[in-house]
Amino acid sequence: MSATTSLSFLRAWAANPLRVAAIAPSSATLARLMTQEISGETGPVLELGPGTGAFTWALLARGVREDALTLVESDPGFAALLRQCFPMARICCMDAAGLEAERLFDRPRVGAAVSGLPLLSMPAPQVRAILDGAFAALVPNGAFYQFTYGLFCPVRKRILDRLGLKACRIGGTLRNLPPASVYRITRHPLRLLGAA
Repeated sequence: MSATTSLSFLRAWAANPLRVAAIAPSSATLARLMTQEISGETGPVLELGPGTGAFTWALLARGVREDALTLVESDPGFAALLRQCFPMARICCMDAAGLEAERLFDRPRVGAAVSGLPLLSMPAPQVRAILDGAFAALVPNGAFYQFTYGLFCPVRKRILDRLGLKACRIGGTLRNLPPASVYRITRHPLRLLGAA
C-alpha cells in the first residue's frame, strides 16, 4: 500500500471514525478471503464502501474486469482516489443506503456484491436499505459478501428473516487489524422457489 493511500485512510478515519470504523485498511489476507468465491465468470460486481480499494485490487486479481466493477463510495476523498486507481470502473460517490432509489442498474444483473461497510455501527433501517438495494441489483443466485470484526454476523437475524435472506460464515483471519470474519449472504432457498 502506498504512503498516499495510507494517509488518505488515516485522514478519513480521523474525520469520521464511526463511518470508517477501522484503524487500518483491510489486509491483503482479508481481501483474498472476501473475494475467494468470485471470478471473472461471476459477472458484474458491485462493491460498497471500497475505501482505498483493497477488495477492488483483489477482485481484479480474481479475473473480474475493471469495467465490470461498480464502486459505491460515500467519502469524496476515497472516491477521487478510486477514480485515479480504477479509471475504467464505474464509481458512484453516494450513500449505499440510496442504492434502490438511484437504480444504478436497469435490471438485476450483478453476480456478487462485496461490502466494506461498517454494518455493525449502522441503525437497522440503514442496513435494511443497503441490503434491499444490493439484492435488487443481484441476480437470483447472486451473493453479498460482508466482513465483520464482531463474533457474529453483522446483519441481525430479524433483518435477514424480514428480507428472506440467510447468512453463512465462510472464513476468518487473524491477519487483519483487527481480526475479521467473512459472511456470505444469499436469498433464502424458499424465497427463490416462491419467485420461480
